[in-house]
Amino acid sequence: MIGLIAAAPAFADPIRIATFAAPLSRDGPGLLLRDLGREDAQIDAITAIISTVDPDILLLTDVDHDHDGLALTALRERFGYPHQFATRPNSGLMTTLDLDQNGKLGEARDAQGYGRFPGDGGMAILSRWPIGNVTDLSDLLWQDMPGATLPQEWPAVVNAQQRLSSAGHWIAPVLHPEGAITLMAFSATPPVFDGPEDRNGLRNRDELLLWSHILDTEELENFVILGNANLDPSDGEGLRDAMAEFLADPRLQDPEPISDGGNVAANPTHVGDPALDTADWPEDGPGNLRVSYVLPDADWIVADAGVFWPAPDDPLADLLGSDGLAAGPHRLVWVDISR
Repeated sequence: MIGLIAAAPAFADPIRIATFAAPLSRDGPGLLLRDLGREDAQIDAITAIISTVDPDILLLTDVDHDHDGLALTALRERFGYPHQFATRPNSGLMTTLDLDQNGKLGEARDAQGYGRFPGDGGMAILSRWPIGNVTDLSDLLWQDMPGATLPQEWPAVVNAQQRLSSAGHWIAPVLHPEGAITLMAFSATPPVFDGPEDRNGLRNRDELLLWSHILDTEELENFVILGNANLDPSDGEGLRDAMAEFLADPRLQDPEPISDGGNVAANPTHVGDPALDTADWPEDGPGNLRVSYVLPDADWIVADAGVFWPAPDDPLADLLGSDGLAAGPHRLVWVDISR
């Protein structure tokens, strides 16, 4: 008798993918590496949270970049990952223009993305598996993105230099033994700190919508879109409808990671589900918002998902510190997926 042996399903064991806008940016070049070599309570808190959640793949979206990758290597070793990837971000990459129109050149807001020095507040991927050849879209001019909406009064000389990505957009294959996982990683500008031209609001939206254009034009398999979109679909500043529409795209799925801590810390004036929030900001400011996302494609099986924001009576809340800000205002977001 001849029997049929079914092939084992790809990605049979759940893979935990996370993003964390942990505050690993410092006031100048080299200072992150310095802090990694000495006692630092904030870095200790970040390390404890990552160790507790234990993601297989982690995107950091507020980490300083240095040319030789020394700080990232130190972080990778501290967090226990064998593989890393980062490139120079647009943040801190200076233009020759007075982009904020304040009469001064060479300031943080005159860079391609807000940054006080080259590499300030970039992105990095840490992984248990090797990372293949990355497609870096970060040099795409904003005006060259199909369907882009730039401030109407911007002169042509600005459009000729201004890139879309405030930090970066990467398409990065993680070479899992059972198949490549395509990460679509980004970190968008906050849709605030501008004027009536809504420069940052428009750019924030287009940084998100670049992924829609990529999905319209490229055939990507096993993809996961992740990072800090800096945009809540229901509350806060920004062109929120863009995020709501993006989350409804049938080509991807929203696992809606939640936390007990976010639910407890609900802002009374907000309309969105507070359990979905991923940032703990003051009520007299933006308040708590959902800004970080891990969005698998529609064919992944989501086994579990969450936001690391324990309720105050949970022993794990100690990792966030007495004020909840020991590891910064952002919360780590994770999703477990399989096929």
